[in-house]
Amino acid sequence: MDKEQQAGFWKKTGIRYTIFIYFTVSALAVLILGGVALYVQMSRQLTAAVQEENQAVLGQVSRSVDSYLRTIMKLSDSLYYGVIKNANLSVEPANSQITLLYNNNKDSIANIALLSKEGELLESVPAARLKTGLDVTGEEWFGNTLERTDNLHFTTPHVQYIFDNNENQYRWVITLTRAVEITHGTSTDQGILLIDIRYSSLQQILENITLGNQGYLYMIGSDGELIWHPRMQLIGTGQMEENVAAAAAYRDGSYREKYGGEIRDINVKSVGYTGWKLLSVTPEKGLPLNNLKMRLFVVFVVAAFLLVLVLINAFISSRITNPIQELEKSVNAIEAGELDTQVYTGGSYEIRHLGRSIGDMASRIKALMEDIVAEHESKRKSEFDLLQSQINPHFLYNTLDIIVWMIENEQKQEAVKVVTALARFFRISLSKGRSIIPVQDELEHVRNYLMIQQMRFKNKFAYVIDADEEVLNLASLKLMLQPLVENAIYHGMEFMDGDGEIRIKVYQDKEELWFQVSDNGLGMTGEQVDNLLSDKPHMSSRRGSGIGVKNVNERIRLYFGENYGLDIQSEPDEGTIIRIHLPAKAYTETMGRERI
Repeated sequence: MDKEQQAGFWKKTGIRYTIFIYFTVSALAVLILGGVALYVQMSRQLTAAVQEENQAVLGQVSRSVDSYLRTIMKLSDSLYYGVIKNANLSVEPANSQITLLYNNNKDSIANIALLSKEGELLESVPAARLKTGLDVTGEEWFGNTLERTDNLHFTTPHVQYIFDNNENQYRWVITLTRAVEITHGTSTDQGILLIDIRYSSLQQILENITLGNQGYLYMIGSDGELIWHPRMQLIGTGQMEENVAAAAAYRDGSYREKYGGEIRDINVKSVGYTGWKLLSVTPEKGLPLNNLKMRLFVVFVVAAFLLVLVLINAFISSRITNPIQELEKSVNAIEAGELDTQVYTGGSYEIRHLGRSIGDMASRIKALMEDIVAEHESKRKSEFDLLQSQINPHFLYNTLDIIVWMIENEQKQEAVKVVTALARFFRISLSKGRSIIPVQDELEHVRNYLMIQQMRFKNKFAYVIDADEEVLNLASLKLMLQPLVENAIYHGMEFMDGDGEIRIKVYQDKEELWFQVSDNGLGMTGEQVDNLLSDKPHMSSRRGSGIGVKNVNERIRLYFGENYGLDIQSEPDEGTIIRIHLPAKAYTETMGRERI
């Protein structure tokens, strides 16, 4: 494959397949080499390491058990040579001295007793008496002890059954017996010293021993009877079996056997002169890797494996990430607002495609932003034109008609007031194209409107405008109050009986500005209130400005945000209250920064 073909191949190959090919080939090669090396080395050292470790553990446990048993034997020597042999039982009992030795060793000793060769209980601590009906002379251990007077005899673990003491009921013990010489006056006779060893004290030595994965240790007597096994209960109930017969026949050393369908390595170690044997069992499938050399070798191989992968990964990463980094620089420039930036289009197929897509997106964003700016300018102009065009001709016609009537009736002063109010009304309506005006201008605008309407309706209603001094220079939306007052006149008072009243109040509450327009007109139902602010088309008064309440609410939200607008409270025959909610901002802060 020549260079041009290679370049064509990599251009068509995506990121996923590039990573897959490189990592698969490199990892496979390293795994094969490392696996072969590990297999050869482990095959050579595994068996020897496990056997050596298990022998060491067995030796340590054997010494612990032997030390424990020697402590018990020293106690028996102290009882025999220090107490029993020097005591004349016909003169004084030896119970107090035996009790003292028992108290010093009661963590490992359950009972101490002295028996005559006829089976009579001479001394006992803490047991009180032999079990009723029990003839100890018929027990196997009793005859063996008297026959072999020079030996110490250990039984296998059993439930204590000799003494009648509730405290010792169902307690597992190992019994040690030895022949002793008992003095009665001037005569001596044979007897038996009996010591019940707590099985739990021996169990504590053995149960915390571990032999790695799936390995375990157990102990048997000289005849193959189990003394301790980690799965003693399972063996006792027949749910598990142990090959004790082969173990009893084998002397110290190691051997391999197949038992229960699996191959196991067995190590055997005798315990002192008791005839007991300690055995370790390690299934072949659970052989641990605990040899220090093996650990170091594995660490070395893993380190080499990781080093190779790091080098390969560095090469692959640079090949993949360099184009992405270049593309990121282009994206950061676009994010900073440089939409004319030349977007990077190198690297693999996906990176090139992504670069072209980002470049196209930047071009479209730039075009859209230009369209939005143009649309905003157009919307600003259209809204201004709309507000001006919404001054209903009927209002202008009726106002001029009032002026003509006043002149004809020689009410020149009144006509001047109306003309002046109309001029101020239109001056503020225009406001040099601004949509945000001071509160005092908005109040002046609605005051001129109310003056004209009051003259038109022949003082059928009165109005009051109340504004705190500190709110007059705050920012307000132009043509906001006039549509609300218009509604109050045409829909609330035109057909009512009696004098109408319109109240306009402006005040500041913390960071909020409130306008309240209230009247004592006919009021509205809840449905009518909902329709005023609903999305349904709303027809304004035929004689009003044409700017609806919904239009005012939408314009407030457009300029100040969704949290602001109108709130209407009304009941039939109770009048209407409309509250306008705006932010309390100084007019000077909003000049030149109108939101469109």
